[in-house]
Amino acid sequence: MLVETKARIGVFSIALGAYLPQFPSLVPEFEGQYKEFKKMIPDTVEIIDGGLVTTKEMSQAAGDKFRAADVDLVIMQLLTYATSYNMLPAVRDLNVPVVLVNVQKKKAPDYANTDTATWLGELYACGAVGEMVADLERAGKRHAVITGVVEGGDPEVEKEIKDWCCAAQVRRRFRDTNLAQIGRPYPGMMDLYIDETNLYHRMNLYTKQFDWEKMWAIADNIDDETAIRAKAQDILDTFDIEGGGTIEKVWDMAKYVVAFEQWVKDEQIAFVASHYDGFAQGKAGVLDSMLIPAFSMLIKQGVACAVEGDIKVSMAMGILKTISGTGQLSEMYSIDFNEDICIIGHSGSGDADISDKKPTMKIVPIFHGKTGGGYLTQFYPYTGPITYLGITQDKDGHFKFVVAEGINEEGPIFTFGDTNMRMRFTCGAREFCNRWSEAGPTHHMAAAVGRHIDTILKVAKIFDVPVDIITR
Repeated sequence: MLVETKARIGVFSIALGAYLPQFPSLVPEFEGQYKEFKKMIPDTVEIIDGGLVTTKEMSQAAGDKFRAADVDLVIMQLLTYATSYNMLPAVRDLNVPVVLVNVQKKKAPDYANTDTATWLGELYACGAVGEMVADLERAGKRHAVITGVVEGGDPEVEKEIKDWCCAAQVRRRFRDTNLAQIGRPYPGMMDLYIDETNLYHRMNLYTKQFDWEKMWAIADNIDDETAIRAKAQDILDTFDIEGGGTIEKVWDMAKYVVAFEQWVKDEQIAFVASHYDGFAQGKAGVLDSMLIPAFSMLIKQGVACAVEGDIKVSMAMGILKTISGTGQLSEMYSIDFNEDICIIGHSGSGDADISDKKPTMKIVPIFHGKTGGGYLTQFYPYTGPITYLGITQDKDGHFKFVVAEGINEEGPIFTFGDTNMRMRFTCGAREFCNRWSEAGPTHHMAAAVGRHIDTILKVAKIFDVPVDIITR
């Protein structure tokens, strides 16, 4: 990604201090188990190590470390029975979920040869999990439980931990980067309008405002011909251009992409929502004509670029890109009642990673509903499972996620230059349209290859927002 972020995960384990002098063999046993447990945390995140906690004072020390690091998530290993004071001081002052990992070392007891120390150290499917959840509830903390086994490996535990770390990466990305709003939303699309102060308070995402006058001049000082040539080749490698593409044909576009990349790095931007409604003449017309493929090149590198000034869908695109590697702008296009499928897509910038063949670029005289004309891009999403994420708000400004999973099927699609998918949903096209619309999202949503609702639910728990699941 052009702007890298790395989630910070608070990790610690707990055990009852009273057991340790009674059964000295438990000390090396628990130290070994905790060391191995930390290896289950993917190296894509930064571990803030709270250690093996057996007293309230040690828990407080772990909490001090977690607060100082501004952790995005806490993962706690339950080694054996422990009282909840081993946990609560470490998380009391944090506003992030606590994931309780209850992994037993052995698959099953050797009943005849198990003594108390072996039971407590290797076979305690932790009876304290309920105690921890009860006290987290009373403290108003969000929580989740993962139960599994160490012996023989447990792919489900590893997947759940990895998914939680992916979800935590979304929080870190929102906190450490910025959203660029260029221009203003499309006039009259009131579903897109947003209070940027409320966005910062509720989602920790800061909005930087940019005028188009600044963007027209962004490439004025780009004169590194080697960098421009390399980017022009990158554009040719990414798109099939109608009428043939050459370095010279995309030179100006490549120059702007190089400039945009530097701008993104300088301003720490991971999200862009833009709309141009000027006269599209002179430099303004040149830039406006090539914005769609230029922003597509940014999306390819992890910067969520949304059209029509839709901040909320840029957030949705960024979430999906972060957790799945793909994030495509979409909206309801049409319904094929004969086939019982929804046609879902959008004109404008898109994600090359969602396309199972080389995307196409073509020039059109008119951007429908918008100023000017220029390059359109069409992407060809993989057939198979697709996840959709919309973000909306209620009357009090609280955010809500709207999600659905369906199947993109083979078959005819529109060919006028816009990305579109033939989506079959388990509830049927008519009912999907009803349910999705009743959830009240903006008229845009983001799409990703694969099934990702379970991970989105974890993202929602981290941000403490509700989720409407339409179909899966």
